[in-house]
Amino acid sequence: MPKLKVPLASSGNADDIEAAFYEALQSGDIDKLMGCWGDEDDMVCVHPGGTRLVGPAAIRAAFDAMFSNGTIRAHAIKVRKVETMSACVHSVLERIDVLTEEGPHHAYVIATNVYHKTAQGWRMVAHHASPGTPRDMQEVSETPTVLH
Repeated sequence: MPKLKVPLASSGNADDIEAAFYEALQSGDIDKLMGCWGDEDDMVCVHPGGTRLVGPAAIRAAFDAMFSNGTIRAHAIKVRKVETMSACVHSVLERIDVLTEEGPHHAYVIATNVYHKTAQGWRMVAHHASPGTPRDMQEVSETPTVLH
């Protein structure tokens, strides 16, 4: 049976929830992390190279398994946002700090985080992450010559 969600102290906007999500990843706090998510049965989460996880129980189980191997030193950088009154989409580049026997290394993940404004405040309803590379630090944002 899933534990109760930890209420978020500050959920004034999607940025607050995103900050709490990455803090929970770094501290390995599953209750705080799940407090960032909504309650919808059709919420989705895709980890790099993973399958689509649907619903709070599947998402919680996947993060529980990840935390059993230690905390995740993920930092959202280069955030791009599209916001409306009740939905917000963040496209982020995540830098993952990995400590190995050879010393610290960085891995990169490209993620999309989707937030909805609910009766409880802003909550994450989708997190889709794909493997990235250091080259992804350079963004391509040229205007196409032909629009269709």
